[in-house]
Amino acid sequence: MKIAFDIMGGDYAPSEAIKGVQLFLDENKDSHVHLLLIGTADAAAELATALQPYAGRYPFIEAQQVIGMSEHPTKALKEKQQSSIAIGFGLLQAKKADAFISAGNTGAMMVGAMYTVKNVPGVQRPTIASPVPQTDGNFNLLLDVGINADCKPENLVQFALLGSMYMQHVVGLDNPKVGLLNIGEEEGKGNILAQAAYPMLKEHKDINFVGNIEGRDIFTPKADVIVCEGFVGNVVLKMTESIYDLLITQRGVKDDFLETFNHEIYGGTPILGINDTVIIGHGVAHALAFKNMIEVARKTVDAQLSSRFQSYFATTETV
Repeated sequence: MKIAFDIMGGDYAPSEAIKGVQLFLDENKDSHVHLLLIGTADAAAELATALQPYAGRYPFIEAQQVIGMSEHPTKALKEKQQSSIAIGFGLLQAKKADAFISAGNTGAMMVGAMYTVKNVPGVQRPTIASPVPQTDGNFNLLLDVGINADCKPENLVQFALLGSMYMQHVVGLDNPKVGLLNIGEEEGKGNILAQAAYPMLKEHKDINFVGNIEGRDIFTPKADVIVCEGFVGNVVLKMTESIYDLLITQRGVKDDFLETFNHEIYGGTPILGINDTVIIGHGVAHALAFKNMIEVARKTVDAQLSSRFQSYFATTETV
């Protein structure tokens, strides 16, 4: 398996990205994963020093440019063809890599995914999903968390299908429960989108729909997959991150459950519904997050998730 890794992406790159690679290689000495590390010439020297014991397992690919976090995604990708992100998507397109991961410009990652890798035929919109901790030590999958601020009911149904397949084949959860994030438990609650999506989710033969769930249910095992439009999902995600920062980082609270709010332990966010494996990391990722991003990519490729999406949507009517 070959995973292309943009070591220039993120606020603390390349140093933290390289440390993350080192953590992964230290823990996976016999792994079948080979990392294609993409970075600038200046990063190569730091890379060679830190990863000298693993010289045969990470071919280095030089990138002459880097897309900044604040650059316009489409413009940057078009004008910076030799950037680390553009090269990563080029490797995917040429079938020289099985996955691509980066904590760089999120917009550029999404544009690259949609216009280079492209949607699985039948998938109306790709979605990004994020793990959210549960009180029982597991996690549920929240989607969409940012790229689809406005949705139609059929989009939420497809998000439910994509999230369910991820939880089943990558996480190993049989028949995952799907909940619709809403302002009340009863059918008929919510805005026009929620009211229209509810019966579609309820009637779909391939969705194990458990009904509406409220904000107070998000951290419970009531649902394994929680669907909502990206505006709401992003607010929930950022609020969850702020809880960890406020209580653990700033106030020094010691609590095992609160520790699971640390985004670093989940690695990155998969883009679901596209033809290859692409993982987006948090811009403030440190070594642990980068190591876990590689793990998420490995599990997703091993599960052949993109092929499963293609097979499913090729044999079912578009919602």
